Amino acid sequence: MHNRKIFSELKTHLLQQQITVLTGMRRVGKTTALYYLLDQIDHNNKVFIDLEKIEHRHIFTLSSYQETQIELEILGIDFSRKAVIALDEIQLVPQITSVIKYFYDHFPIKFLVTGSSSFYMKGRFSESLAGRKRIFEMYPLDFVEFLEFNGKDTHIIRKYAFQSFQRGIYLKFKDDYEEFIRFGGFPEVVIAQSKNDKIAYLKDIINAYIELDIKLLSDFEASYDLYALIRLLAARVASPIELSKLSSILGIKRNKVKQYLQLLEKTYFILTVPPYSRNIDGEIKHRKKIYLSDTGILNILAQVSSGQVFENAIAVQLKHIGELNYYQKISGQEIDFILDTQQAVEVQETPAESDLHKLNRRARQISMEKKALVGRYPPANGFIDFIWGGNIG
Repeated sequence: MHNRKIFSELKTHLLQQQITVLTGMRRVGKTTALYYLLDQIDHNNKVFIDLEKIEHRHIFTLSSYQETQIELEILGIDFSRKAVIALDEIQLVPQITSVIKYFYDHFPIKFLVTGSSSFYMKGRFSESLAGRKRIFEMYPLDFVEFLEFNGKDTHIIRKYAFQSFQRGIYLKFKDDYEEFIRFGGFPEVVIAQSKNDKIAYLKDIINAYIELDIKLLSDFEASYDLYALIRLLAARVASPIELSKLSSILGIKRNKVKQYLQLLEKTYFILTVPPYSRNIDGEIKHRKKIYLSDTGILNILAQVSSGQVFENAIAVQLKHIGELNYYQKISGQEIDFILDTQQAVEVQETPAESDLHKLNRRARQISMEKKALVGRYPPANGFIDFIWGGNIG
């Protein structure tokens, strides 16, 4: 089993009675994480329950808790002592939270649960289990994890993370990084051996998301409108969202577009980056920039410029580190990202000294001392005062 950075944090939480809730997009590795956690348990009073199986969903739809208890005992759970129950994809059983709450309150049971929607997990799930759970979010692999899945030694790249360009590191890992940008970080895509297999897996992930997650997690049908919106968003990555324009192109109401966007974000298909503001006159205050959660998916859905793909990759990488904003004034002056409201980050495929001067000038306008110019390719003139994209965490 490949290690994930989140595993250490999840393992620590095993010691807590609180419910461990793991959420994230389908196929990012949540089920694998459950098996990892169960392997860490030093007793056999534990069970894994796949709620995609109807016979398992049935257990949590019975008319009484006693009937459910009997079914769990048949699966091997002894309620007289500490037990661990792992439930995969709990959003498939809407009433399951009340069942979990009952057994959590009445028995020494540690629950490990996964789900594919933060809308569900942070909404109704949070309300019914207030104070009884901790939510962890899981994403596709970052670049270091990508390398480890491919059997590469990551000691050196971790040591020099977020530091200025090092030609030796670039030459050692540049081909890996280009593959990472092209095919993204879904685990099964990363370990696939051929280009055709990677593409097939990515298409399957997109289809499964639309046909399974969207239908199960919302009142929306997996319609042409939703797929058309996804394609439009892919073509507009790294740009602010214009709801009225999207509504006009699709021929659907603006409010419906807004609902679709909320659903896509809450199910981890897209990420949005809001503007950064210190109330300076002339700033653009409301429109968010749009990115897809994985560059492999982006490359399947749209043919966009290499610069857009690279900026999308950096957005995803930075999202692993902290919260993101962007800075832009109506005049057009822009800083691509503000990381944790503390650091200005500018993205250029082939960075130049002039880009650094521009970044410094714009960062001064908002009194931001920490700055980072991020590049994909080293320029021919020997300029090295930038961070290579592969060194972003």
